[in-house]
Amino acid sequence: MTRGTNLPAIGGYNRSVVLDAVRRERAGLSRTEIAARTGLSPQAVTNVSRRLLEAGLIRESGTVISGPGKPRTMLQLEARGRYAVGVHVDPAVVTYVLLDLEGSVVAHTRTPTPSASDPDDVVGLVARTVDALVAGSGVDRARLLGVGIASPGPIDVEGGVVLDPPMLPLWRHVTLRRSLSAATGLPVLLEKDVTAAAVAELWFRDGAASGTRGDFAFVYYGTGFGMGLVLGREVLRGASANAGDSGHITVDHEGRRCTCGRVGCVGELVTPHALSRQAVEAGVLGPGDVDEAVLAAALADSDPVDLHLIEEALVALAAKARAGEAGALGVLRGAASHLARAVVVVVNLLDLDEVVFGGPFWEVIAPYVLAELPDEVRSSEALVARHPIAIVTSSIGEDVAAVGAACLVLDHAFSPRPSALLISA
Repeated sequence: MTRGTNLPAIGGYNRSVVLDAVRRERAGLSRTEIAARTGLSPQAVTNVSRRLLEAGLIRESGTVISGPGKPRTMLQLEARGRYAVGVHVDPAVVTYVLLDLEGSVVAHTRTPTPSASDPDDVVGLVARTVDALVAGSGVDRARLLGVGIASPGPIDVEGGVVLDPPMLPLWRHVTLRRSLSAATGLPVLLEKDVTAAAVAELWFRDGAASGTRGDFAFVYYGTGFGMGLVLGREVLRGASANAGDSGHITVDHEGRRCTCGRVGCVGELVTPHALSRQAVEAGVLGPGDVDEAVLAAALADSDPVDLHLIEEALVALAAKARAGEAGALGVLRGAASHLARAVVVVVNLLDLDEVVFGGPFWEVIAPYVLAELPDEVRSSEALVARHPIAIVTSSIGEDVAAVGAACLVLDHAFSPRPSALLISA
């Protein structure tokens, strides 16, 4: 728990400390309990609480009697006091969520990413869809804190620029944060998609019961592959906020040659495009299963590939696995084996005891991959760790990156930051 300070002229920081304490305790806290948890004086807590009540960010939720003395008034988060929008730009689909202060999804929608993936087209689409999402929800626009946007990396987080992501060949040094802020009239934060997914997972754990793990890898499975990393309850971003680009971990020395020039990179073997290609090459998927356009997209080496067709191929592959077809199960078991090798590398490197899987396409393959992957990890001769390793699916669902992008806005607005105490000339 972050401790507050009783020095003057830093009410904003103390407000964040109190609000964060209340957010983490869903049942509510009394002013006395807040003072004990934050280190603030009772008078400071009283003053801050009054301002938070006036701002509509917390509410009084009744009284409790605990021993002799005056009953204590409980304070709880006012979930509908403010809202944040999260947007995930994926090469195949753009996902939008509207979250309240508790992180509950108030409204949600999706739009296909424009086939040409021109940045200006995407920015215009996102701005129009955000406006429609908020209007349709009935939320007062004045209560919006801003928009968080999760994008494929690499990114320049300080400049708000998307640099040159794979599968979006027209996106080169796109000033996404500035362009979207101008188009929506709202503050915008930019984050890498795998990091946003890890933020979402951590945000919801922090709002849940204590005792949840604080060190884990979030394996993100979308049109691409990457990992968000959390150590000591802090999201690991790296020197340029591009940590988690794990697609080039080598897992098969006889595998397909990657775009990086090496052979056997996990990202070249397990993505939806890779699995679709393997299924077509092995004869698992053919003209009787999907149309010719889907087959052509699966085999294409060009960039960009029509990812909507790739999704159709992946769904068809999963349907065959569900029907028990050996060829389809073999392709997905191969993916499990490749993923297990990559997981072992990361678990060994960081001494993790939990790996969380999620992302837009994870649910499609999860039943078949998880039937093999945990045992492959635990029985690996390369595994150094001797402690139990939990391998789970995120409870947030396929919109995890968009939810994480919105959580970034909530976190930026209300989580206490020591940098807020710095005095600039």
